Amino acid sequence: MIPLTVVIPPRTVTPARGAASGTVPPAEELDHGRTQPKSGPMISAHSATGPTRHHDHRDRSARRDRPAGVTAVAAAAVWLAALLSGCSSAGPTTPRPGTSVAATGGAAVPRPDHVVVVVEENHSYADIIGNTAAAPYLNSLAGQGASFTHSFAVTHPSEPNYLALFSGSTQGVTDDSCPHSFAGPDLGSELTGAGLSFAGYSEDLPATGSTSCDSGAYARKHNPWLNFTDVPGTANQPWTAFPHDYTRLPTLSFVVPNLDHDMHDGSVQQGDSWLRQNLGGYATWAKTHNSLLVVTWDEDDQSQANQIPTLFIGEQVRPGQYAETVDHYRLLRTLEDAFQLPHAGYAASVTPVVDAFRPTPP
Repeated sequence: MIPLTVVIPPRTVTPARGAASGTVPPAEELDHGRTQPKSGPMISAHSATGPTRHHDHRDRSARRDRPAGVTAVAAAAVWLAALLSGCSSAGPTTPRPGTSVAATGGAAVPRPDHVVVVVEENHSYADIIGNTAAAPYLNSLAGQGASFTHSFAVTHPSEPNYLALFSGSTQGVTDDSCPHSFAGPDLGSELTGAGLSFAGYSEDLPATGSTSCDSGAYARKHNPWLNFTDVPGTANQPWTAFPHDYTRLPTLSFVVPNLDHDMHDGSVQQGDSWLRQNLGGYATWAKTHNSLLVVTWDEDDQSQANQIPTLFIGEQVRPGQYAETVDHYRLLRTLEDAFQLPHAGYAASVTPVVDAFRPTPP
């Protein structure tokens, strides 16, 4: 076998500190943006008449916020090194999408009282981490919590990434079309099936349970729970319903800012400010109330091999940089193991993130 040598430029990341990522799902479910889907794009149900802002998933203006970052060669080298490290250990047999595997041995992930997952849009790791001019609050959170330096999205464009994070599968979706309907399993139904609670809060959602494909700066393609028939409509909430008393939060919730505030149409600075103003209080509270804030991105802007920022902030988090490979499936697996839930789709074939948490007392 011919040895493979990758030369990494001077800009380096912290050496790996934790578990390997486990089995890598098949290429159609995990391409990290390296290839485009083989099948042609589907036509959106609202593409003929809907606002065009929802169909251009590239944030062109926000590129001005990017500092001098990783070159194309460096990005390819970082991606290749991450991929090799992520494939270094064997895992369980990959289940088929639409199946759920019973939880086994997930006690290594501490159980929080509440989890809030925020999904931002279309920016690479280099766009955010280190860009203190445009993203001072996010970089502050990165310093307070766990920052994953080899975190990747699954594919392009947006919608299949949201589906992967919520259900362990892209569900065969290769575009941002709307509407869709799937039977599960998924994180929402796993939580309610275990007697726990779930809600998704979308900024500018017209009303609780709304099935609109778009409304103002709201886009359903960023709202995966609405596509699953085993998640009740009452779990689909507008951002205005997010409780100010954090003890009243569901066990686990998603927060999706609108297109102006998730960095899709607006700038990095706008998204950073929105996060600080609207969830800064929760981030502070979580660190003293056994709770967790997760901030991640759906995908990059096709500038850095689909490498994205992912941050954990909370009382049980061990602050630092972690160089293990993380993707949407590993994040889903980590959330499932935190509550001893079954594993949906490809989450069953990867390992949870455990080293970024403080050891659980015996």
